[in-house]
Amino acid sequence: MGSWQPLPDGLPPEVRHFVDHLRRLKDGTGLSLAALGARTAYSKSSWQRYLNGVQPPPRHAVAALCRVAGLTGTEAERLAVRWELAVEAWPRPAAEQGGGPEGGDGGYEDDPTVPWWERLEEHAPPGHRPPAAGRLLPAAVALLLVLLVTVLVSAVVLG
Repeated sequence: MGSWQPLPDGLPPEVRHFVDHLRRLKDGTGLSLAALGARTAYSKSSWQRYLNGVQPPPRHAVAALCRVAGLTGTEAERLAVRWELAVEAWPRPAAEQGGGPEGGDGGYEDDPTVPWWERLEEHAPPGHRPPAAGRLLPAAVALLLVLLVTVLVSAVVLG
């Protein structure tokens, strides 16, 4: 830990500051990159790219590192602001400059490998609301009761 390779030349100060902060946060966990990958939805190689300044991490990766490191509240919010500043300043690959192939603004997008349960609301059609967790528990209990009654009836009939 702590023996990081030098960051690429030409990185803006916002990016250097952000990556240095991520490195300290990761080192503070005491985890290897493989162990960090196992505790988050991001692979060891992804963490290598993020922590070596090769690629900006998606917002969810930063949130996962904060969670693993025990960073909460104001500290986590400050890191989110640093992430926004760093992503805005991060040098774009040549293919993305000038709008990129999709005609977007050339900015980085969050990694599409975010766990599906964290993306339900983002991808819901307009006007659609995912089922509230409060309705899920009673439905699960009802299903469990039906299953239990079925087993008891089967035991009485067959026994």
